[in-house]
Amino acid sequence: MEQLTKTKPRVVNGATYVSDKYWWKTVALFFFGWVLMYADRTILNPIMPQIAKEFDLSNAQLGLVSSVFFLTYAITQIPFGVIGDKYGRKMVIAIGFVFMGIATLFSGIVSGFGMFMIFRALTGVGQGSYYGPQYALSTEAIPTKNLTLGNAIINSGMALGTSAGFLISSKLVLENGEHWTLPFKIMAIPTVIVGLLFFFLLKEKVVRPEDQKAADDTAGDNDPAEVVKKVSLGAIFRNRNLVLTFVLCFTSLYGFFVVLTWLPQFLQVERGFEGTSVGFISSLVPWASIPGALLFARLSDKYKRTKIFVYTLVPVAMVSIFAIAFVENRTLLIVALIAYGLTGKLALDPILVAFVAKNAPKGSLSTALSAYNFIGMSSSIIAPFLTGWITDQFGSMQLGFYLAAALLVIGMIVFSFVKEDEVAAFN
Repeated sequence: MEQLTKTKPRVVNGATYVSDKYWWKTVALFFFGWVLMYADRTILNPIMPQIAKEFDLSNAQLGLVSSVFFLTYAITQIPFGVIGDKYGRKMVIAIGFVFMGIATLFSGIVSGFGMFMIFRALTGVGQGSYYGPQYALSTEAIPTKNLTLGNAIINSGMALGTSAGFLISSKLVLENGEHWTLPFKIMAIPTVIVGLLFFFLLKEKVVRPEDQKAADDTAGDNDPAEVVKKVSLGAIFRNRNLVLTFVLCFTSLYGFFVVLTWLPQFLQVERGFEGTSVGFISSLVPWASIPGALLFARLSDKYKRTKIFVYTLVPVAMVSIFAIAFVENRTLLIVALIAYGLTGKLALDPILVAFVAKNAPKGSLSTALSAYNFIGMSSSIIAPFLTGWITDQFGSMQLGFYLAAALLVIGMIVFSFVKEDEVAAFN
């Protein structure tokens, strides 16, 4: 068996026995996948004033651009998760990524607002293929002792992509004066390339070195990748721990997408930032999230007490979101942004993903993770539009940020009813 992990992977009953280095390849590929996913999303945000001016949009209509994107992203989560569990996760991810790249290209080519909205919606469909199948594949590949850390490294691609999207648009459009469609055209090329890499480099139904002896013991009678049964979607939503985690995910992502969508415009309109400084200040959140996510993930893998980390991270994130809107001093604003990056969604998510993986049926892991992200991303449909509507009604974005902070408190209270040491059996 020692020699097996150093030679060409062997396939037994459709399952691939991989080496102890394969998980690093998986982590690297999925890291770059999230870089492109979030860069594609956030290239829009610094140039929202230019889009509003060209198409004569209100803040509510402008928020609708993001809401339509996230609507299609959210509603395709569970179908793609089910398809991935049934027909193959690698294929779902690869096709979805290539489709996303093509839709991003056309987002930068079309001239009318209606067609722009349609292609943003189609981009959301392409992105909807990623979350559940991706975390299912990474959970199967990453050693158990490094699961939260590995997912945190993958998640840090979200942070880098967020920053890249902010900076690309700020530099090209706000500083250099290029047309707002150029960033979409640029992002399309690497997106298609990474989609092809997914197809050629990922493996389906992997058996980690730590599981290979047990797999060999059962290989004569069963497919080692299929010894666990699949369950219905309804059974997943009847699991107490999973549903309460879904609620916390919703409130965490609501705050995140208020910040992600509206922070660049808030900095320009209500705090007086200009040019590349908008992208730089907005990038403080994702930059700070990388060390925060890696630190808390390592501690979570060590202590395996999810509630402790929720009770630590969520209150700080709540106060930070409130402070982002409340303070006017630029130094205090920067402190609040860094604090939110360290403790917000990008730091909390790897911990919650590991908790979902612990409580979900292994044969339907992609479906369970897609359900988790579907509930969470439902907030992204509401947050951009509702914050824009609040801004139109009250003349300021502050109230929208305060609402996001209040929802985080509700999410933490709901999660307190989780029974952390109890893992339900699926029948």
